[in-house]
Amino acid sequence: MAKKKTIDFEALLKNINADFPTYQALDQDGNVVNEALVPDLSDEELVDLMTRMVWSRVLNERSTALNRQGRLGFFAPTAGQEASQLASHFAFEKEDVLLPGYRDVPQLIQHGLPLKEAFLWSRGHVAGNLYPESLKALPPQIIIGAQYVQAAGVALGLKKRNKPNVAITYTGDGGSSQGDFYEAINFAGAYKANAVFYIQNNGFAISTPREKQSAAHTLAQKAVAAGIPGIQVDGMDPLAVYTVSKMAREWSVAGNGPVLIETLTYRYGPHTLSGDDPTRYRTKDMDNEWELKDPLIRFRKYLEAKGIWSEEKEQEIIDATKEEIKAAVAEADKVPKQKVSDFLKSMFEVQPQSIKEQIEFYEAKESK
Repeated sequence: MAKKKTIDFEALLKNINADFPTYQALDQDGNVVNEALVPDLSDEELVDLMTRMVWSRVLNERSTALNRQGRLGFFAPTAGQEASQLASHFAFEKEDVLLPGYRDVPQLIQHGLPLKEAFLWSRGHVAGNLYPESLKALPPQIIIGAQYVQAAGVALGLKKRNKPNVAITYTGDGGSSQGDFYEAINFAGAYKANAVFYIQNNGFAISTPREKQSAAHTLAQKAVAAGIPGIQVDGMDPLAVYTVSKMAREWSVAGNGPVLIETLTYRYGPHTLSGDDPTRYRTKDMDNEWELKDPLIRFRKYLEAKGIWSEEKEQEIIDATKEEIKAAVAEADKVPKQKVSDFLKSMFEVQPQSIKEQIEFYEAKESK
């Protein structure tokens, strides 16, 4: 009797994994390795993008110092992720709606949030969450992955109103393990909503290594289950990140539904400055390996070869950014401190007696 043909499950896995290569335009030395992924950006636009990335690195350094001085509240370091964050955002429009996570403050500021308000948000001040209607964004989401669900709803709203715009949102590799992640991409895919979802795979969900989070060969392939395109890109390569992002936006705006983009990147610092110690779960060799892929070094070499960047120009941007930050902190310091009585007054339109008594109690304390 002939033996029945068996199903080769290993082959099935290999076939899926083969569909998700890592897209790259520049190698770590700034050399073009894929001309097709080099975007048609003018010299001025390339300089603008590099300026934003340098600005972000300085913002990270100064925010870290301000946090340690007790002049800033919550802060999630961004150094190493400048290409993943700023080159992706560079591909979108001001009318596109940004739904950031707590590490995505640089994109939010570039989208239009004044730096002063960003510092107030970090301090937990309500004034840091009062956005004008012209700013197409929501405040950074603290709940891991929750911004994905919000983005799916915003994206459907854009589609139903026939807006030529998309919702943009980011999470980390750990966020892609959350239920909100799957619910959002599935919902957006089912309704062909206008969205571009990012997984910034920086290797660790706080201290949990990527390989212990999922058996998937890539995180981009999680898009398959939602019936949407998924793509993995070198997140330390600003040109590749920009090109893939631009193409994803065009695809989604055309009515084809959402796209999931995984950027392979790295955060040099701790998960946040709230007690995390990366030396407990990352080796120095790992840090050194990723520092060789630094997005600023890579892009700097590319621009210098084109003759449109210099050490002097970069220093001017660094100095200007430090002054900008100094002025924004001074402005944030002038904002009146929050009062418990004000929070209580916001709880009810008509105050019950118990709240009135608490308001009187705290107003008496606050007047001293």
